[in-house]
Amino acid sequence: MKKQKKKREKSVFREYFELIVETAVFVFFVMTFVVQAFQIPTGSMEPSLLVGDFLLVNKLAYVKPFFSWEAKILPRKEIERKDVIVFKYPKELNKDFVKRVIALEGEKIEIKNKQVYVNDEPISEPYKVHNESRIYTRSGYYSYEDVIRDNYGPVIVPVGHCFVMGDNRDNSADSRYWNFLPLSYIKGRPWVIYFSYRAERDAYKKTGVRDRLKKFVSFIPRARWKRFLKVIR
Repeated sequence: MKKQKKKREKSVFREYFELIVETAVFVFFVMTFVVQAFQIPTGSMEPSLLVGDFLLVNKLAYVKPFFSWEAKILPRKEIERKDVIVFKYPKELNKDFVKRVIALEGEKIEIKNKQVYVNDEPISEPYKVHNESRIYTRSGYYSYEDVIRDNYGPVIVPVGHCFVMGDNRDNSADSRYWNFLPLSYIKGRPWVIYFSYRAERDAYKKTGVRDRLKKFVSFIPRARWKRFLKVIR
């Protein structure tokens, strides 16, 4: 009887152990190849994405199928203008940024007095905001960093690249400042907001134990419940 009991206990332990290992492997696979968790650190994409939004990023969205049958099974798509994407920041590849695609390879982009033109045609952008009415031009006060915010180009997007901008146009470090984005740097497309709370500016920089504890305690009372499970467009 004792031997049978020990065998049974070992069997139950083994079953739980195998279940835990299988679950861990599955989660590792999903988080490595399928989805990525991403936190919005700055206000460059406001009002579409807010500081304190936590996203799930679809890492398979733009992956080109290796086999023809993959395209029929997995919902993959070509990159299009106005897509919101997560990518490796070209100047620091260990950092991830989130912006919106504005111009594709081979297209001409120009900004005139805050209005974006693609192939000489003004484009409609209902998602963007301008928090500053002042328009910087090359005449009078001149600072290159200021001018390209409101007046940029014209330039042609090279093959294998795209041009991205933040929705918060007067407060976004994007292709206007660090040039075109290589398509190979794109990691995926934000899919849904799974959690959101009213975070402090630059909260992502505060990584101390005390700061982390403060964030954890403030999650519930400062949660933005209406943004939970919001699909990103």
